Amino acid sequence: MTASICSIDVADGFQPNPVLVKGEGAPLVYLHGLLGQEWNGLVDGLSATRRVYAPAHAGADEPDELRHLNGMHDLVLYYDDVLDALGLDEIDLVGHSFGGMVAAEIAAVRPDRVRRLVLIDALGLWRDDAPVADFLLVPPDRQTALLLGDPATSAVRARLALPDDPEQRIVQTLRRTTSMASIAHFLWPIPERGLARRLRRIKAPTLIVWGGEDRLVPPTYAQDFADAIRTATVEVIAGAGHTPHFPDCQTVLDKVTAFLA
Repeated sequence: MTASICSIDVADGFQPNPVLVKGEGAPLVYLHGLLGQEWNGLVDGLSATRRVYAPAHAGADEPDELRHLNGMHDLVLYYDDVLDALGLDEIDLVGHSFGGMVAAEIAAVRPDRVRRLVLIDALGLWRDDAPVADFLLVPPDRQTALLLGDPATSAVRARLALPDDPEQRIVQTLRRTTSMASIAHFLWPIPERGLARRLRRIKAPTLIVWGGEDRLVPPTYAQDFADAIRTATVEVIAGAGHTPHFPDCQTVLDKVTAFLA
């Protein structure tokens, strides 16, 4: 069973959000990371017992939408509208990377809406002694290494492979570029928008998952999140990078599934 696309009308000035949907059960929303909207092994595994919704970040398909979003607060309200449009009052929320940053903001602003929260190698905090790597200004191969691991491995090559059809290759390349640019709109010049001051508002039990070898957002940030969220526990995945559910999602899937049970 493949994921279906549920096109959600959000508000004037925005294109319908192409939400990927799969599974049956209690609702779970997955917010994607820097590589764009995807249906990966983790969310596929979660859909075995849950109804999973994976929306695209605003501006990922239509950059002009970003003129309506001046900052993170506007993006949180955008997602509040998405949840309303989906008819979801209370959810479990999982976010990876930039999606983790947004998920934490949503849980802080709308604690009534989030039952349980999972943050996977989340952006959103900043330490001068352990700065987040500037993934926007590095060469493509270095960017790939930061996000996925060694670009020479077969798993990474397969993950980034483009379609054989020339037109589809162009479409896919543009989609990846647009998605990264839309996320940069909220992160430039550094990925810190005052989230640290708001984490105390999170009431949901929270699981923080981190790759022990994350070279984009150093693992020390996992404990920073945990120190600020009173309900948080931390799981560090030894040997994993910024995307600890790639190429093997089973370890992360097992931990997340057990936490959400």
